[in-house]
Amino acid sequence: MKKWVEDQINSTTKKALPILSFPCAQLLGVKVSELINDANLQAKGMIEVAKRVDSSASVSLMDLSVEAECFGSTISVSEDEVPTVVGKVVESEEDADNLVVPSIGSARSGIYIEAIRKASASITDRPVFAGMVGPFSLSARLMDVTEIMIQCYDEPDMVHTVMEKTTEFLIEYAKAYKNAGANGVVIAEPVSGLLSPSLESEFSAPYVKKIVDAVQDDEFIVVYHNCGNNVDKMTKSISSIGAMAYHFGNSVDMETMLKAFPENVLVMGNVDPAGVLRMGNKKTVRETTLAVMEKCQDYKNFIISSGCDIPPLTPWENIDAFFSAVKEFYEK
Repeated sequence: MKKWVEDQINSTTKKALPILSFPCAQLLGVKVSELINDANLQAKGMIEVAKRVDSSASVSLMDLSVEAECFGSTISVSEDEVPTVVGKVVESEEDADNLVVPSIGSARSGIYIEAIRKASASITDRPVFAGMVGPFSLSARLMDVTEIMIQCYDEPDMVHTVMEKTTEFLIEYAKAYKNAGANGVVIAEPVSGLLSPSLESEFSAPYVKKIVDAVQDDEFIVVYHNCGNNVDKMTKSISSIGAMAYHFGNSVDMETMLKAFPENVLVMGNVDPAGVLRMGNKKTVRETTLAVMEKCQDYKNFIISSGCDIPPLTPWENIDAFFSAVKEFYEK
């Protein structure tokens, strides 16, 4: 994977790497509610997407409810939307102390690991990345997003207790993906992007670094994703995590992010997945994609991507237009 990163950086014609997974439901003719409960469907979906688009890697479902459900969270499932977490399981210091680190394979985590096993056996022309939530974003789902922001000030020890447990689980989860054949993980840590830079450097970056240090090696890459509004103020902290690749949302300026990271790591983003890819049309998708690419063309380590996970009901004609625009740019 180190060689793959070097090849991406040194290539004059780069393939896009959008976070493209849930729209596979349309290709399979199934509902999202079916997809999230079936390893065979998830693997088939990844295979169909890989057949349809010439991406630089294949990315599994970015379902950030899976890990919280393992810890006992209640999940809200709808037919055509990504599942969400409702309520909280940690309300007090006692709850934090008593929180049990779940076993790998509990709840739906086993389904997602098996999907990677099946997909990576079939998709052999590009790396396969598994999707997982980051430690602060998982802790926020267990404690409630607003509540954890307050407790970072009022009860920091309680937050650290939860963080240690979520990180322990996520390290083992990433290792399970690695053992299943994944070439890397995309760790989504968007809630930390709402923090102040000082709080992010205390409550997120050190824990993400623990995961990176535990699993990243020559054969396995960590892609750090953050689409939070404040992430452009956290670049020093985030770069210290040591991931081989970084992925940013459309709330920040892509060129600003590129300037803040070393040339030997990949930096990806950031076409708006909801406003442009989901709600736009072929014309707006083309124009936006070309605009981002033209702005960032002087940075060898830049790869065009969506700013975040592409919504399930995004029209495939828009997704195809995104890839066509990438091809058009490099042909010019």
